[in-house]
Amino acid sequence: MPSETVNYEADGLAMKGQLFRPAGAAGPRPGVLVFPEAFGLGEHALSKAERVAGLGYVALACDLHGNALQVTDMEKMMGLLGPVASSPAKTRARAKGAFDALTAQPGVDAAKIAAIGYCFGGTMSLELGCSGAGLAGIAGFHSGLASVTAADAGNIKGRVLLCLGADDPGITPEHRAAFEAALKAGGVSWDLHLYGKVVHSFTNPKADALGRPDFARYDPHADAESFEAMRRLFEEVLDKAG
Repeated sequence: MPSETVNYEADGLAMKGQLFRPAGAAGPRPGVLVFPEAFGLGEHALSKAERVAGLGYVALACDLHGNALQVTDMEKMMGLLGPVASSPAKTRARAKGAFDALTAQPGVDAAKIAAIGYCFGGTMSLELGCSGAGLAGIAGFHSGLASVTAADAGNIKGRVLLCLGADDPGITPEHRAAFEAALKAGGVSWDLHLYGKVVHSFTNPKADALGRPDFARYDPHADAESFEAMRRLFEEVLDKAG
């Protein structure tokens, strides 16, 4: 599917996203932000954005590190990510720049926007929602769980879907329980899908290349099931009248 580069500014960085438009769509269409894993904008997020566009939505695969940088070295990635991950304000700023870029695109219904994300991209989607941005839906896949208060969670306007590996060592039952408590206290509508015997990065076919199967491993069943759950969420929050 053809795409076009979208240049935008976020958190003081020059960002480069890739925009995918659905074929033959008439009139303004809902938009979906697709935030990448911690390594940055690459094949994984681009392929997911293309699939989302195939469902009939305008999808923006969003930049994370600036200039569409993708890193493969774990140490370099952690060095880039650390200052952002430790600052909700910076995380939200990078996500908000993408939100503004998507809603400004012609043919996008700015009143019907969703955000999805993978790994740290899920954190970005959640933090964007916690900032009060006008998101109809949020979906996080093997998502980092934002450390938010009930007051922050109360700013989320749309429905939240979390799809997690039950055995993800980076997202423990205690992490889930704390985050669930914040969502409940904030009055958020949410769903949690847990996949047994599944760890981190289960949507990424190249996760096995990390050589850490106890931490990151592709799971085709969880990948397919979570994408279908997202599709149903979009039908509910993006395709309904009004």
